[in-house]
Amino acid sequence: MNKRIKELKQQATDYVDSVDNGIGIEEYRKLLDQKFAELIVRECVKFCEHESNDDEHDEYDMGMWVKAESIKTAIMEEFGIKE
Repeated sequence: MNKRIKELKQQATDYVDSVDNGIGIEEYRKLLDQKFAELIVRECVKFCEHESNDDEHDEYDMGMWVKAESIKTAIMEEFGIKE
């Protein structure tokens, strides 16, 4: 497992531990898996961000931004992740 995946797994564990209200082990594991998956999806969505190479935004930059936003939205919807 690479370093970033380990960090995301720890974030998921920390999150579940912070909201644990005496839930059973099966519910704990389910919540942990859900949070871990959500964090991975959010991490992947970050790669869809388009950044211009300069301060001026031309038609190409706008087109890339629109496409990137479309891809981000589709990924989030596909996996049921809300912003």
